[in-house]
Amino acid sequence: MFCCLRAVRRLCLEKILLQCILQSRTLSGADAINALRPFYFAVHPDFFGQHPKEREVNENSLKRLNGYLENLQKPGFRSFKPTQLTFYVREREPNSSNVQESFSASGFRAVSFTLHTRDLLSTVLDILNSCSLSTEHIRSLNVNAQPHKEAKSTLNRPIKWDKTYYSFTGFKDPEEELEQAQRVETTLISWLDDNEASAVKKLKKSLPLRKELERLKFELSHQLQLSDIRWQRSWGIAHRCSQLHSLGRLVQQRPEVLKNVKGRTVVFTDRSGMSAAGHIMLGTMDVHHHWTKIFERLPNYYKLQKRLLLLEDRISQLLGGIQVIYIEELQPLLTLEEYYETLDSFYNKLRDSRLPFHPRSLRGLQMILESDRYAPSLHEFGHFTIPTVCDPATLQWFIFAKAQEARENLKRKEEMMITEKELIDTSTERFSLDRLYKEPSVSSAQMIDCCKRLLEESLPYLQGMHLCISHFYSVLQDGDLCIPWNWKN
Repeated sequence: MFCCLRAVRRLCLEKILLQCILQSRTLSGADAINALRPFYFAVHPDFFGQHPKEREVNENSLKRLNGYLENLQKPGFRSFKPTQLTFYVREREPNSSNVQESFSASGFRAVSFTLHTRDLLSTVLDILNSCSLSTEHIRSLNVNAQPHKEAKSTLNRPIKWDKTYYSFTGFKDPEEELEQAQRVETTLISWLDDNEASAVKKLKKSLPLRKELERLKFELSHQLQLSDIRWQRSWGIAHRCSQLHSLGRLVQQRPEVLKNVKGRTVVFTDRSGMSAAGHIMLGTMDVHHHWTKIFERLPNYYKLQKRLLLLEDRISQLLGGIQVIYIEELQPLLTLEEYYETLDSFYNKLRDSRLPFHPRSLRGLQMILESDRYAPSLHEFGHFTIPTVCDPATLQWFIFAKAQEARENLKRKEEMMITEKELIDTSTERFSLDRLYKEPSVSSAQMIDCCKRLLEESLPYLQGMHLCISHFYSVLQDGDLCIPWNWKN
């Protein structure tokens, strides 16, 4: 028995010493970034170009994580709330020794964890451990001891007892109580109570910029006779305004190069060119020189687009009249050249196989091509997702087997779109919202379910707000409220 008590006592002392060591060390912001390099490499959105949904989730989670890390570095900041994050982490191959080659091309896993630590070192360790990433490299970082006075106050903190202490005495374990509190799911009402004031403050601050954005967008669209101006990412209002100002300066300096943009859509994105959907892409990191080249090449792009449309028609004829489409929200952002090469390769394979499809037998059906899949599938919206490497015989069997289901799904899609629009309009009017929208990764079925349940609630908090239906709770930098589509009450 005494041996057991000595072991318990030694364990308690070891844990107390370890805690004191960790608490007496501090980590700078630069050290934290260096320590999190393996994490950033595993979750960075640029590596998820072929997976728009996962990319968007990682982008939004990184924004919230960066905000949490910034708050940790603010002097005197004490108001911390547990922050739940979800990341898609690229899978690591167990036998790879090279870091840059240790991740598979498309494999990833979803990881969710809650941050509730109050110092950078503990937060960094929590993030790496949650994602099953090594923490060995942290030992090599130059971490300085805190001032003597701060270390002294750390040692005077209440003792952290071993779990057996609470079992024998019957006292409540404060760590266990904290964990139970964190496990309690956030409800919509409680979250709105806590975040309404912050959202209203940010929204009021952003109103002048929002008006400026609308003015710039209207003037440029009218001046260049554009169909629309869009953004691929959810950049802030200030960032969008600066991009429009930059385009406006180019219009003033080189008006002759923009003569061929009439009727087109301009999309601000990561790279410049023309997209598979025929939109003019302006890379936000490119200078006017690169944008000018894109505008000068537009006649050649238009010729390539005509050849691409002809190629789609030929594929359609070989597959019984099924329509080849490109869906921006569901497919990776491809350039016109990349998409043409994909279509051309697929067409040559079909032409050589000579599949016996009856002419116009599949008319009215739709399909998209994807290069990172190996098996065909049928989407809930009724279109076929066909891998470019799909065996022609397998493709033929799959389309014949699923044709009727595809027609039913397409019909259901039309009904869903009408219902979704009606519910968005009704919800916007009911709660006096300035705007109600959803992220691309939220499906129509999820949006419909969300709006139906919202309409059963009384939510005066939402008057005049911008509400985004997403997968998590967040207040964006310009005051938009993000709530998960499956919110709880």
